[in-house]
Amino acid sequence: MNDDVIPLLKMHEYFRSASDEALREVASLARVTQHATGDVVHEANAPLTTVGFVLRGRLKAVRIDARGGASLFRMIERGEQFGMMVGALTEPVPIRVVALEPTTVLNLDYEEAMELTFRHPDLRRLWLSTFSGGLRKHFFGAAPKRAPMVLALIHESPAARAVAGQLIARLRGLGEKLAIFSDSNYWQNLPDVPFRALRVDGQDLETEEIRRQAVAWHDVNRIVFDLHADTTPERMSRLLEIADRAVYFVPATHSGAAVQRLRALDVPAHGWRDKIGIAWLLEGESSVAPVTPGLRDLIARDFKIAGAPPKFPLGRALTAGLERLVHDLRGVRIGVALGGGAARGMSHLGILKALEDQGIVVDMIAGTSAGAMTGVVYASGLDSDYSAHQFANDLRPSWVFRRLPRGDHWYLLYKYRRGHFDPMLRRYLHDWHLEQLSVPCLTVTVDLVSGSPVVRDQGDATHAVLESINLPVLSVPIVRGGQALIDGGLANNIPADVLVARGCNFVIAVSVTAKMEKAFCAITPETHSHTGKKPTVVQTLLRSLLVQNHILNAQGVLPADVVIETDVCGFDLTAFTQAKEMAAIGRAAGLDALPRIRQLLHRLDPQLFAPVG
Repeated sequence: MNDDVIPLLKMHEYFRSASDEALREVASLARVTQHATGDVVHEANAPLTTVGFVLRGRLKAVRIDARGGASLFRMIERGEQFGMMVGALTEPVPIRVVALEPTTVLNLDYEEAMELTFRHPDLRRLWLSTFSGGLRKHFFGAAPKRAPMVLALIHESPAARAVAGQLIARLRGLGEKLAIFSDSNYWQNLPDVPFRALRVDGQDLETEEIRRQAVAWHDVNRIVFDLHADTTPERMSRLLEIADRAVYFVPATHSGAAVQRLRALDVPAHGWRDKIGIAWLLEGESSVAPVTPGLRDLIARDFKIAGAPPKFPLGRALTAGLERLVHDLRGVRIGVALGGGAARGMSHLGILKALEDQGIVVDMIAGTSAGAMTGVVYASGLDSDYSAHQFANDLRPSWVFRRLPRGDHWYLLYKYRRGHFDPMLRRYLHDWHLEQLSVPCLTVTVDLVSGSPVVRDQGDATHAVLESINLPVLSVPIVRGGQALIDGGLANNIPADVLVARGCNFVIAVSVTAKMEKAFCAITPETHSHTGKKPTVVQTLLRSLLVQNHILNAQGVLPADVVIETDVCGFDLTAFTQAKEMAAIGRAAGLDALPRIRQLLHRLDPQLFAPVG
C-alpha cells in the first residue's frame, strides 16, 4: 500500500512537506477507502472517530437538522480533510458526507492521528498551519481561497492555445510556480516552467509515470495538463480523474462539437460537472456566447473571452472574461447583490461603474426588481454611463403625460399595462438568454402559486427582467410555466444569499432603500392633520413597496461582506429621467467603499489583490 499512497500524500496539503519517516508511518497506520459517486462516506448522527484525508475526488458535507432537512455545510476538495477537530468530541455529529465523484480517502483513527503529531513535530506544525488557513473567515472576515493544484486545459482548436498562454502568463505574474504536461511543444521553452511531453515517439505517457513526475515537481503551486480535445475519451477520462479543475477552450462556432465531446466523456456519471468549465472564445465583435441546449448538465460554469476590444456602447465588462477565469482558478468569486427600489435603482449603474473603473472585476450579479434590470443590462456588456442615458430617455414621459398632474405615475402605469417594457429592453438585450451574457447574472422574482422566490439563471433575459420588476397592481402576474410571477422585492429585496448559495465567497450588497425619507405626500411626523390631496393608488403602492424593502434590507444584507447604501431618497420613485444623476451618486458611494473592499479582497488573495500604489 505504501507505494500507492505515499506519492498521493506528497501532493496533499496536509502532508506535502512532511518527512519521509512520518509519511511511511502514516501509510502503515491508515486505511484507504474507495467511494463511488453518490456513496455516503459518513452518515449523519454517527460518531466520527477517524480523520479523513481526501487523496482523489471531492466530497460534499451536508448538515441534517432535527426535521431531516439538509443544508450545505462545506465542500471537501482533494487536499483537504474532515474530522480533525470534530473527532475530539467523540459524539454523534449531524453531518452527512457524500462523494461527488469517485473519491479516495485515507482514514486515520483519531487517537492514532493525535499520537502521530506527538511523534512527528513537523507533521503537527504542518497540520496546525494548514487547518488554521481554513479559519481565515472567522479571524479575518475573508473566506479561504482554494486554488486547484491540478488543472487541465483542453483546446477545441489550435488557436485556443494563444488564449491559454495569456492565462498561464497571468498566473505566473501572480507568483504561481507552474509545471506543464502537454501533447504540444507550445510550452516547451517557457523560462522556469518545468515541461514534460504527454506523448513521446507516438506513445502516451503512462499514468504512473505522470504521477511520479508530479511528485518530483514538489516545489510547484500548480500542475497543468494541456491537451487537444481530440484526445481519446479513455485518455481524457484518466486525466480528468487526476485533475481538480478543467477548462475547455471553445470557439463560439464550435459549440456543437464541444457538447458532443463532453457527452462522450459521460460527465454526469463520473460526477465531473462541477470541475469542468468552458471558456468561450467570442469571435469578431460578438458579445455573447452561443445558446447551447443541454450544456448546463455537463459543466458548472463558463467564461466569455472577447475576441476584439469592444466598441461603444459596449463597455469594459466584456474584456474581463479572462480575469474572471483567473479569479475562479484562484478560488475567488466576487458577487454583487443589487436591491430593488424602483427608479432609485438607477444608482446601481454608478456602483458597477466605480468597481469597473477601479479594476474590481465582478464575477456574478444577482438582482431584484430594479436591481435585476440594471444588473442584466450591465451583464449584457453595455457601458454603464450609456445605460443610464438610455434609461433616462426611454422612460421619459411623453408630452401628454408631462402635462398631467402626477403624470410620471400615470406614465409608469401606462408602460406596465401596455406591455412597453418588453420592446424597450429588447432593443438592447435582443433575444439573448441569461446564460449567454458576459457576466453571470441571476434575477429574483416571486411565484404566487408556490408562494416562494424564484431565481432565474438561464432563459430569455428580457423575460427574467420583466418577471422581477412586475409590480402588483400596476400589472397583473406574468403566467408562465405553471407560475404566476410578480416583483421579487416582495420576498428577497437584496439577494446576497443567492450569491453565497452559488459559491461567491466575497459579496457586495447594494441597497438603494436603506435610507428612507420620513415623509410621504407632504405628510411628516409633525403633520397633525392632512389637508392636501390624498395619496394616489400608485403613490401608496410605491411607498408600501419602499417600506417593505426597507424592512427586508436588514435580512438581505446579512450574508454580505460589504454593504453599500446609496443616499438617493431625494429622488422620486418614478424619477427615471434622473437616472444619470442617481448613477453619479452611486458611483461616489462605490468609490467611498473601495478602501474597505480592497482591504478585504487583499486578505482573500494578497497576490491577486495587491495594494494599489
